[in-house]
Amino acid sequence: MKGLSGDITVPLSFENTSLRIPIAEILPLKQLIPSVLKSVKYSQIAASIAEVGIIEPPVVIRDRREPDKFHLLDGHIRLDVLAKRGEREVVCLVATEDEAYTYNRRISRLATIQEHKMILKAIEKGVPEERLARALNVNISSIRHKKSLLEGICPEAVDMMKEKHVPLNTIGQLKKMKPMRQIEAAQLMIAMNKFTVTYAQSLVAATPDAMLVRPKKKIGGLSEEQISLMENESASLDREFKTIEQDYGTDHLDLVLATGYLTRLLGNVRVVRYLAQFHPDLLSEFQKIADLRKAA
Repeated sequence: MKGLSGDITVPLSFENTSLRIPIAEILPLKQLIPSVLKSVKYSQIAASIAEVGIIEPPVVIRDRREPDKFHLLDGHIRLDVLAKRGEREVVCLVATEDEAYTYNRRISRLATIQEHKMILKAIEKGVPEERLARALNVNISSIRHKKSLLEGICPEAVDMMKEKHVPLNTIGQLKKMKPMRQIEAAQLMIAMNKFTVTYAQSLVAATPDAMLVRPKKKIGGLSEEQISLMENESASLDREFKTIEQDYGTDHLDLVLATGYLTRLLGNVRVVRYLAQFHPDLLSEFQKIADLRKAA
């Protein structure tokens, strides 16, 4: 690639063309556990593939010793579904470096925002809304609702919640807030690991009018002074929660750091490849710990 100041070579993250690869030549970096195979997420992806096919190709990387064999970096569920359907080949994107995609960061979770992006991508490819509705086992109005899911949500809040299973009505509550308050609310929900509609409504209720898209309606029987007092009390509780969170204890912090380090190790394809070859039992235990951390 030629830069403004001269000839600069920028390595590509993927090969120039996608490849149709025999599924037997693709080696997964992990085995899907039984709970994943029985999950709603798995059944939704299976239904989607049956109805509209693969929307986002799996990502693989060539084996350094045997270039005709590939390691699967992203798309474990998709590949498993295809194999069980009797498919023999799949079109894949071929990464050129191990760090382009890692299994810890790219496993499909079909979270709310990821599903939204999948729907948009399918519609861009010309898939009718009716087919998408059948694939996801929802009605057509739900598909239309999900198309506009993130309108009015700031990019920072979207990025924070992209892997969380956030109810649609919770996102609707966030839209009532201005961007800075959306970010604060997302941080609180993540810290509490609580994404319910009622919790989102309480955050809206505790938000000053200046940080709302539209001022709140007056609550019957309460004066403006009382409402202001409630807002101040809620803000005080938020501050107290953050203080308690910071002082939670060294044991919990050590656990978080240890599991975080383990997760980063499993994010290195070279490490996973080595463990799979020489210490498969250890790799299996490490993956269980990493999966528990993500589910927490």
